Amino acid sequence: MLTHFDASGQAHMVDVSGKPATAREAVAQAVVIMSPDTLALAQGGAAKGDVLGVARLAGIMGAKRTADLIPLCHPLPLDKVSVDLVADPALPGVRITATARTTGRTGVEMEALTAASVAALTVYDMLKAAQKDMRIEGVRLLRKTGGKSGSFQAAP
Repeated sequence: MLTHFDASGQAHMVDVSGKPATAREAVAQAVVIMSPDTLALAQGGAAKGDVLGVARLAGIMGAKRTADLIPLCHPLPLDKVSVDLVADPALPGVRITATARTTGRTGVEMEALTAASVAALTVYDMLKAAQKDMRIEGVRLLRKTGGKSGSFQAAP
């Protein structure tokens, strides 16, 4: 059953008032594929400045605004959001991993996914003058813990 629809098929916010507050964590990823020359700019030569640092902050800010972006998400008090961006010449591109934590009545999967997505979009925005055909790929939940549904680990 899809939890964001009531018995008559109408969209609604899930009632979590009866659920206990538990520690919850979610980890998501995204990848930005680009040329080796663009990757070199991302690592320190971009005219707009510190691409990876700005993207890290944007991802954190995005996680904090998830409920403003996704209509039926609960606003959550986030205990921690971290966004790691790693240049990977083998892609070539940037690998992004976002982690969100809270103690609450609902999970933080959407916050982690939003953080990874916003960080990837920021990398694209800051480098688009150098390369318009970059690709954002692989946005997905890697793992989550806590809550009624328990733990989840994505296949490699």
